[in-house]
Amino acid sequence: MADDHFQRLLAALDLEAEATTAETLRISRRTSSDQAERSGLSLVDLAIRTETAGFGGRVVVTLGKRDQRQELPWTRLHSGTPIVLSEQQSKDHAGWRGVVTHRDRDSITVVLGDSPEPVSDRPLFRIDQLSDEISRQRQREALRRAAAAEKGRLVVLKRRLLGEDPLEFQAGRDWTPLSALDASQTAAVSHALAAEHVAIIHGPPGTGKTTTVVELIRQAVRRGERVLACAPSNLAVDNLFERLLGAGERVIRIGHPARVLPELRDQTLDLLVESHPDLKLAREWTKEAWVLRRQASKQTRSAPAPGFRRDAREEAQRLLKDARELESQLVKFLLDSAQIVCATLTGLNEDLLGDRVFDLAVIDEAAQSTEPPCWIPVLRSRRLVLAGDHCQLPPTIISAEAKRQGFQISLMERLIQQHGETIARRLTMQYRMHAEIMQFSSDEFYRGELTAAESVRGHRLTDLPQVIETPLTQTAVRFFDTAGSHCEEHNEADGTSIENPGEADFVVAQVLELIDSGVLANEIGVITPYSAQARLLRGLIADANVEIDTVDGFQGREKEAIVISLVRSNLKGEIGFLGDTRRMNVALTRARRKLILFGDSATLGHHDFYLRLLAYFERIDAYGTVWEIPQPDWK
Repeated sequence: MADDHFQRLLAALDLEAEATTAETLRISRRTSSDQAERSGLSLVDLAIRTETAGFGGRVVVTLGKRDQRQELPWTRLHSGTPIVLSEQQSKDHAGWRGVVTHRDRDSITVVLGDSPEPVSDRPLFRIDQLSDEISRQRQREALRRAAAAEKGRLVVLKRRLLGEDPLEFQAGRDWTPLSALDASQTAAVSHALAAEHVAIIHGPPGTGKTTTVVELIRQAVRRGERVLACAPSNLAVDNLFERLLGAGERVIRIGHPARVLPELRDQTLDLLVESHPDLKLAREWTKEAWVLRRQASKQTRSAPAPGFRRDAREEAQRLLKDARELESQLVKFLLDSAQIVCATLTGLNEDLLGDRVFDLAVIDEAAQSTEPPCWIPVLRSRRLVLAGDHCQLPPTIISAEAKRQGFQISLMERLIQQHGETIARRLTMQYRMHAEIMQFSSDEFYRGELTAAESVRGHRLTDLPQVIETPLTQTAVRFFDTAGSHCEEHNEADGTSIENPGEADFVVAQVLELIDSGVLANEIGVITPYSAQARLLRGLIADANVEIDTVDGFQGREKEAIVISLVRSNLKGEIGFLGDTRRMNVALTRARRKLILFGDSATLGHHDFYLRLLAYFERIDAYGTVWEIPQPDWK
């Protein structure tokens, strides 16, 4: 069984790698710049705005559209994404590899190994996402090592993760909370501390999952344990890292500094080594070694003393070896002095960590990762705790065949399917949403177990000091039905996505009414499942400073007010990937005080989930039609 499981994962991993490479090549070969950008994996027609020296000899380059008044389009390129920067006019140069470190409305910053040297007088640049082959190789190696293990700690944990041996929990281990926890958070930490091998903390939206995970890690440290804290994304790791630093824990972050939030970089392993006084000696030895190498290679009129060149080269080699050993000792010292090591799942570097084994590995946002990366920390841990929510967005899979084989099922989801309630504890008190915003998702995804905390249960926009009382700001939820209003969906010209211009007009009208009511623009978010609709909306309200993105872009985020454009409106009742109800769960749970949805009930009503959603809106008196909204005259 074990061999079959790992072979299936390896085959699916290769299928996904092939599909990702094919997609990247397909996009890079497009002749149309517009088409390349619409994919979300490329940015074109960029000009360099600034270029500065970065940490570790790297180069930091900020780019934007040549017309500085023009914003960047919607893109999947975010902090931590591996990219290649190339000159558009040059077809011969392979480009410069790097990593995205920051992105805002009109610029993107990348860190490169070398300074870009264009050949054109007024060069334009292009950024394309790269597949991360190093990451995949680490996943493959982890799966092979796990499959081959026949004895010891790894086999004990592997058998539990494959369901071959029962789970074990040691009851009665007392602990004192280090921060304020509610009853469900306390129970989840107790459950995880009692696990002999593996446990799960299930954190629905707004329930304080990160608070709970940080408490678990700190409690493990108080027991003398060393902890490996991981997550699939750099942002999720940084969130843990920042909270642990703020709590005064001895924690270190490994990984490319460009992928770490700027305010946290000084505490990364790379920069701690770089700034350590002892490293100056290693740098001096390195400089001296290169001087000796040049002297040994230099041609002179008179012959050097016998053996001079050989001795110089040997001395240079010895100095470089000593410099490397000193740097390795610094790395070892810093890692050994930390009680907690933070990294992304695929950022766990074998050369860096050596044979270190941790008492506890914690994987946050575990439901957002495919299974193979999770085996990387499993290789070096005695116990494992997964935290996340499998009722929200699953991992993104490009390969249809890999998806057919179940590659999108995370380790966390598989374990819950396998072990049921015995392995997981759910957090049930939520601290984000008005009760009416929360209730449908609670009933639909969490068996009605969520309770809104007193501090948020009845909060509304009108409770904010700058917001005036209007019918819009006094209620928490509103659904506007577009059926019969000529708000029809259309395919984009290249057929890659769908937009609904009529619905977009009404969305903009509501956004502007929110702003006129005193809601701050940066506290309003517009979510739509379709990238074409996001592009259309950005063009309509480019000056409003309102964040507009797809559902994926809002995962883990929140705003005071959220407006959702569902887009789909057709006679056939086709709803496309709106049928992925976990995606809608994310969208519906981003708002704190006001949730507004636009959709066509005639189209949505073909799906049972949306029938229940529409019935809920009617039950709480939140159902309306776009005929209530004055016809937009802002255009």
